[in-house]
Amino acid sequence: MKIIVGLGNPGDQYIMTRHNVGFMVVDVIAAAHRIVFKKKFQALWGETTLNGQSIFMIKPQTFMNLSGDSLIQFLSFYKWKSENLIVCHDELDLKFGDIRVKNGGGLAGHNGLKSIATHIGQDFKRLRIGIGRPQTQQEVSSYVLSPFSKDEQNDLPDVLRKAVELIVNF
Repeated sequence: MKIIVGLGNPGDQYIMTRHNVGFMVVDVIAAAHRIVFKKKFQALWGETTLNGQSIFMIKPQTFMNLSGDSLIQFLSFYKWKSENLIVCHDELDLKFGDIRVKNGGGLAGHNGLKSIATHIGQDFKRLRIGIGRPQTQQEVSSYVLSPFSKDEQNDLPDVLRKAVELIVNF
């Protein structure tokens, strides 16, 4: 079993922003498997089977900084542990399009990860999707909440495809 958590912010104004790349990964998987999301646990969630394995997908609807509030409700309800958890999130410390997997470790100032760690600790798997840092001294919060550039938008489908492939084989 895998529990894939895509981090992002709810609301139409955030759909194509850098901070929502975790949601985008979950959406690609959901579209490919015709998954209909249900609303519960302050989240949108769905389930499917991939390669004979049960897959649960969650998109917390609590805003990024409170993602752990939603996730702990889901895990507690099913009495599941974090060992099956893969959190997909944006990563400022990687250039756009770079993807890395990580098991545990630091939180790099990511408020969504901090919220999750508050509830379940830091020992969970992560799929870090690079969004790069702002080229100017623009405030980070403005940058992560801004849309991808036109060039990035052109490359985004390939980045998401690679992310999905990594999750399936994680």
